[in-house]
Formats: sequence, structure tokens, C-alpha cells
Amino acid sequence: MDIKNSQLIVDTWIKEHGVRYFNELTNMAQLTEEVGEVARIIARRYGEQSEKESDKGKDLGEELADVVFVVLCLANQTGIDLQASFDKKMDIKTKRDHDRHQNNKKLK
Repeated sequence: MDIKNSQLIVDTWIKEHGVRYFNELTNMAQLTEEVGEVARIIARRYGEQSEKESDKGKDLGEELADVVFVVLCLANQTGIDLQASFDKKMDIKTKRDHDRHQNNKKLK
């Protein structure tokens, strides 16, 4: 996924269809709600809770996309180049965790 392009797509969509961005606090609440929907699906579909009939048709991919959309909104409205931040984070994780996970007996 090209994050920079995704940020532009979301920004264009907001300007053409959404009137304006919700404020940052509203988007943070929205993000929390969307993550909760992802957690509900995973807990019931992959965890030990039983899945309700009303939840069986829920699309995990769609719910994850909702999370990504709101994260992109937050990045846009706070002036974050999420592509640069993600690339930097991957570099840090690669250097820091290269041997850590390879040598973790719990992962074998």
C-alpha cells in the first residue's frame, strides 16, 4: 500500500464528499469505535467467545479498512506524512528486532 497516495485519496474524498474533516477529537473517538468493531469480530470469530448470528456477516477486511481510513484522516489533519513515519518505524523495528524475534524460543 502506498500510504502517501492513500492520504491524497482520502483528502480528495473528504473535500468532494465529506465537506470537511471531523475535528481531531471526534476522529479519535471514531477510531476507537472502529478498533472496537475489529476487536469484536476477532474475539468472537478467532477467540473463545461465541459469534452472534448478527456478527457472522461482518467483514473483517471492511472493518480494518475503516480503521485505516480514520488513521489517514488523522494523519492528514495533523500534517503527518504517514509514509515517511511508517518507513522510519520499519527501519527502527528492523534494526532493533532483527535478532530478537529470530532467537525467541516462544515463536518456534
